[in-house]
Amino acid sequence: MSTEVEANTPGSEDAYHLDLLGTFHWVLAGICAVAGFFPILHVVFGFIAIAASIAGATPEPEARGMGVLVGVLFIMVGTAIIITFWVIAFCLYLSGSYLKAHKNHMFCLVMSVIMCVSFPLGTTLGVFSIIVLVRPSVKRLFGVD
Repeated sequence: MSTEVEANTPGSEDAYHLDLLGTFHWVLAGICAVAGFFPILHVVFGFIAIAASIAGATPEPEARGMGVLVGVLFIMVGTAIIITFWVIAFCLYLSGSYLKAHKNHMFCLVMSVIMCVSFPLGTTLGVFSIIVLVRPSVKRLFGVD
């Protein structure tokens, strides 16, 4: 009988929504972290391009220099994309943890806005997170007035 009373209180519904959103933030963080592994192929291709241009049989130094330049460019761009994906995944993980713990309301709200750029999963999760986070009762749970 006490579970019916607890389920009907507004605070428990907000806590349930925050817990559910936190779990979805963790899922999206995992997807983002896994997607961050794909640019490793660019980094590997960059190393192959550098090795091929250095060990190549091309007598022109300009051709070797261009191969090294392309290789370095692939390594730099691939590494930048990997770091970006993993930083976003880490921030999403933190956001999910903060949602579950009812801490750092502003960080969760900012991450929800940033997620809206990632279509379609991030947009859906970001919009629902914003809708929940702007409720006055949820702000009270976070201790924000």
